[in-house]
Amino acid sequence: MAMAMTKFSQVLNIERVKELETWLKATNTKLTQVNGQRKYGGPPEVWDGPTPGPRCEVFISHIPRDAYEDLLIPLFSSVGPLWEFRLMMNFSGQNRGFAYAKYGSSAEATSAIRLLHGHLMEPGFLLSVRRSVEKRHLCIGDLPAVTRQEDLLQVLRVLTEGVERVSLKAGPGIEGVCAIVAFSSHHAASMAKKVLVEAFKRKFSLTISIKWLSAMKPSPDETLPALVPSSGLLPSPIKPPRHLNSPQPSLLPLCQARRPSTPPGFCRAVGGPTVPRYPPSPSSFTTSSSSQVSPGSSAFPVWLLLKINEATEIHYSHTGPDGFLCYSYRVYIPGITMAFEGEVMILPGPDEPTSMKEAQQAAAQQVLHRLYNKGLIR
Repeated sequence: MAMAMTKFSQVLNIERVKELETWLKATNTKLTQVNGQRKYGGPPEVWDGPTPGPRCEVFISHIPRDAYEDLLIPLFSSVGPLWEFRLMMNFSGQNRGFAYAKYGSSAEATSAIRLLHGHLMEPGFLLSVRRSVEKRHLCIGDLPAVTRQEDLLQVLRVLTEGVERVSLKAGPGIEGVCAIVAFSSHHAASMAKKVLVEAFKRKFSLTISIKWLSAMKPSPDETLPALVPSSGLLPSPIKPPRHLNSPQPSLLPLCQARRPSTPPGFCRAVGGPTVPRYPPSPSSFTTSSSSQVSPGSSAFPVWLLLKINEATEIHYSHTGPDGFLCYSYRVYIPGITMAFEGEVMILPGPDEPTSMKEAQQAAAQQVLHRLYNKGLIR
């Protein structure tokens, strides 16, 4: 028991947790844990203004892992009253390094960006504060050509919450019928994006694709300076990405872009594998033939998950506006004459090796999904 507590203490700063609990009692602040995040307000009990509109939320990253609401809420409340504050949490009790703060007006959010971007929380941690991308529209593709707008609206309101309106699009470059679905909030749209693919499969035996409609570009006056800590500061718990300056993929209208027939990967993966373009390297596997498992074998999925870590070329790509880490991968599988490529998005882990491991697992699940759809595994 003592060893377990010692190991736990190495991960979680117990003193900081006690300070948080003391602050919560002293200020009578209430926090709610839901879906991997700890939330204050939405609105708080003392709120007497209207519900915030668009562009009132900021995204905060580069937060020390043992910094909690007792430090963050007073800091961001110094700009203006908070309507909501959400801190992303790990199961260990540490935060994930990023949070969202929502104010009553767009002007207050702008002030938070101007005043708190680059704020030094502790040596090695300069906060990054920028406008949150509150996307509320989903693009649902690969719907049957006979889909009617009023029928789809009724179905969506049964399957998920927060659906406000639906519009249908069809024409050149669009496979089947595409629906643009507007939600009451970014949270409602995010929850719908997680459940609708499986819900349509289960209820209608229909494979649909779902993507965000577009990304909000920052205003010219919100261009932020780079965060450059002094050379004597401590490193961040996750190493700075090596490809931050690499070109980002163009943001074409998602409903007009040609989509792969494979729906988005499941679990934490986002986006399906692209069409393989590279033949497998003869030296990409060193496994002896006696240890390989045939792709048609019932044991193949388990074997693939075990081998995927050594079979995958995976690299950090970029960090999305919502804080997700994006990784690109290429997978070579013995017995299959093509490589699989794609991209996965995961939440930041407590350290770089953990994030890489989660990205590898997400890539493995995407590849399994692709193999299943091709009939290579049962």
